Amino acid sequence: MKKIINKPENFIPEMLEGIYAAHPHDVTYVNDDLHCLVTQHKVAGKVGISTGGGSGHLPLFLGYVGKGMLDGCAIGDVFQSPSAEQMFEITKAIDAGAGVLYIYGNYNGDIFNFDMAAEMADFEADIRVESVVAGDDVASAAAVNAGQKNTRRGVAGIFFVYKCAGAAAAEMMDLDNVKRIALKACQNVRTMGVGLSPCIVPRVGKPGFSIAEDEMEIGMGIHGETGIRRGKLLSADEIVNEILPQILDDIPYQSGDEVAVLINGLGGTPLEEQYVVYRRVQQILQAENIKVCHTYVGEYATAMEMSGLSISVLKVDDELKRLLKAQADTPFFKQFQL
Repeated sequence: MKKIINKPENFIPEMLEGIYAAHPHDVTYVNDDLHCLVTQHKVAGKVGISTGGGSGHLPLFLGYVGKGMLDGCAIGDVFQSPSAEQMFEITKAIDAGAGVLYIYGNYNGDIFNFDMAAEMADFEADIRVESVVAGDDVASAAAVNAGQKNTRRGVAGIFFVYKCAGAAAAEMMDLDNVKRIALKACQNVRTMGVGLSPCIVPRVGKPGFSIAEDEMEIGMGIHGETGIRRGKLLSADEIVNEILPQILDDIPYQSGDEVAVLINGLGGTPLEEQYVVYRRVQQILQAENIKVCHTYVGEYATAMEMSGLSISVLKVDDELKRLLKAQADTPFFKQFQL
């Protein structure tokens, strides 16, 4: 294991200490717990938005706490859910009188603990909490029909949910409408990825799985979850040709639609390769008469040093487009009004 760390058991606390030291005017922590990160820019009367999840995915989850996006984040150990108590402490800290919205990925530990935190907020602090669970990974489960529970994993597409809901809260929409926006973003975003190499959890000290040097896995999850198929490494164009049609068929997208696109590196993929991939994505969308209103390329939801990437496509209407283009300012993501 080659990592620039001290003791593996101190990896997350020391990472958090570094973030608080680097961004003291933007974020702090509550309840004397480094894992309870909150914004320094609380706004009276605004809906608070909180998220949470395991570490190892920077800038997801904590990197999106700031102006125009989230207000708090509960931080677990690498690939492990934070506790309900930590989520509850954050909820109390970010409530500004308008209630709190939880937005988090579709993972059992997070669901259990966020549900418990919401009950605690209701019974112990009289804070209204609503929840939206993101599940955008097309590869992780079959298409969801109306009325059925979504069993898909939440992956990089949750960035769009944060962005749109955060902008809605910044416009001082009420809790019901901020939740409505978050749900709309969830319903209109789809993601699929490809993994080329494993990652190493510091406390474990060895790769979580093995994959041959000449292989790739289509649909691999951000914790190394099994994808759709494993096979020989394809070219960039061939990978996009396999992934993007499955995303477009899932909503389905139609000629004349407008979308935002996110090319997300998993931690070990150079930006140059990500832009090669976007080139092919744009060609296919153009051929399908699908207009791109905005593009994001970079690392938005990583998996330690895993090599690979994902493609997320958000179908937008005028409302989502306005919110997506609103200003945001967090330690890991900054956007001027577009």
